[in-house]
This record gives sequence, C-alpha cells and structure tokens, in this order.
Amino acid sequence: MKIVFASSHEISQHEWIEPLAQALPGAEVVLWRPDLPAQDADVAVVWTPPDALFQRERRLRAVFNLGAGVDALFRLPSLPPDMPVVRLEDAGMAVQMAEYAVWAVVRASRQFDAYVAQQGAGQWQPLPELDRAQWPVGVLGTGVMGTRVAQTLAALDYPVAGWSRSGKVPAGVEGFAGADQLPAFLARTRVLVNTLPLTPETRDIMRRDTLRQLLPGAYLVNMGRGDHLVEEDLLALLDTGHISGATLDVFRQEPLPQEHPFWRHPRVTVTPHVAALSLRRQTIAQVADKIGRFMRGEPLTGVVERDRGY
Repeated sequence: MKIVFASSHEISQHEWIEPLAQALPGAEVVLWRPDLPAQDADVAVVWTPPDALFQRERRLRAVFNLGAGVDALFRLPSLPPDMPVVRLEDAGMAVQMAEYAVWAVVRASRQFDAYVAQQGAGQWQPLPELDRAQWPVGVLGTGVMGTRVAQTLAALDYPVAGWSRSGKVPAGVEGFAGADQLPAFLARTRVLVNTLPLTPETRDIMRRDTLRQLLPGAYLVNMGRGDHLVEEDLLALLDTGHISGATLDVFRQEPLPQEHPFWRHPRVTVTPHVAALSLRRQTIAQVADKIGRFMRGEPLTGVVERDRGY
C-alpha cells in the first residue's frame, strides 16, 4: 500500500510522515511535491491540498482529511465526484471546542470583561450575580463537536438547546430539527454557539434576519466556518445593540485582514482559528486505523456523504 501525504502547508517529515508510516507497518508513506512525478498512490492523507494532487494522482482509491471540515476539499475542481472522502472525528478537538465555548459563554454571562475594565480603572465594584436562566444557550449543530459543547454547558447549569437537521441531542438538552424549527430555536436563545459544518444549506445561516430572532442582548460564538456568518449583518446588529457581543474564531477571509473592523470593535473578540486544533498523536492514530479498515474492506466511520457535505 502506498500513501501520499499532501498539504498546502509546510509538513515536517519527522512530525507526520514517519509516525504515520510507523502506525501502518508495511505501508509506504511519501510526501507529495509539485516538482515530482505521480506517485501512483493508493490513498491520500490531506490537509488543504493543492488541486494538482488529484490531477496527477489518478490511482487514488480514497482521500483521508486531517480535519472534520471538508468544504475546502469539495472546492477543488479536480476532486473526482466518486472519490470516497473520509473526515477526522474528534481526535482531541471536541474537548477543545467545549473549552472555547465555556470560555466565551462564561466571560459574557459572568461579566468578566467588565471586571477587567474595572481593574484598569482601579475600581472595586461587584456586579449583580449570574442568573443562568437569563442566559439560554443554543448550539447550532449537534455532531461530535456540538454534542460535547452542549453537554459541557448543560453541566454548568445553563439552559441548553441544540439545533440540527435531525434534531438529535444528548440528554438534558432541548432538541430542535430542521428549517421549520429554526425560528423557535433562535427565539429562545441568548447565546448562539455555532459548530455547524459548511454546506450549501448552512452557508450564511447567521445573517440579519436569523440573528434578529435571537433574544435581545444576544451573544454570538462562531467556531464553525467563516462563511456561516454574514459579517456586515453582525456589525449592523452590534451597532443597534440587539447583539451585545461576539467571540469569533473563523472568518470569510483568513488571516483576517488588518483593515477589518472586527479587529478594533470593542465588543468583538477575535482568535486566529484556534478553537480546536487536531492533536497530532490522536490524529495519526485515527487516520491510520481508518486507512487500515478501508484497505481491508471493513466498515469505517467518518465517510462523507456528498449530498450533505459532511
């Protein structure tokens, strides 16, 4: 079996190629380079690969993505329409997403930013205690990541609801399903946490007419994809006060341009797409297991359904 590893980012042989080869004894693992001829590989392991990969490697039987989101792959014109795409599941990312959500929600609800400002002014002024009933959280997307986020916030006694295509949610979380129930989900939500995959149906889902359905003084946390949010609409709703603040980890253009108003907005917190990073050891172990199962013809999870986009 031959595996080609391809990425638009600089890849360390020591960090990725050698450990993957060790996890798959008998397999040959090579790094794809644009200046080399076709490797005639059986499978590809990729992270934002160049389109030229699929133009050159014509014998690929499947592609294994080093992340949960596969929208960048599907934008490549040369990706064969019948090529099986297998995405990463968790690999240490779900707990990071939950940590990020807790950080953002607790900062907003416990008014910790106000205490930081008080410290700068030398003020000692306790603020009103938190009433969690006044901070209902709504999680967009209840896959592996969204489920962990919803469970963690529910364990902190926030009223939590989840919205997804199926409406399936863990115990202790209120479920909403499909487009028909989206308005009711938004109407009961003060803190909106997005963990959705990017599909044609979810693109621009956070726009003026949907965000206006949130409770007054709403707070937004986006950990999904930048294209889920219409950025101009968020800025307008921040100006009106309907949305009180936002913590944003993903953007339509990354890195976020220096001239973008999010950088300087007093009620927007920007982080550089770090809410959940694939942990190398767990990622290699999971990908190696999936490749082994695929080559042996065994069932495996994480196979992307093209019509759903995840």
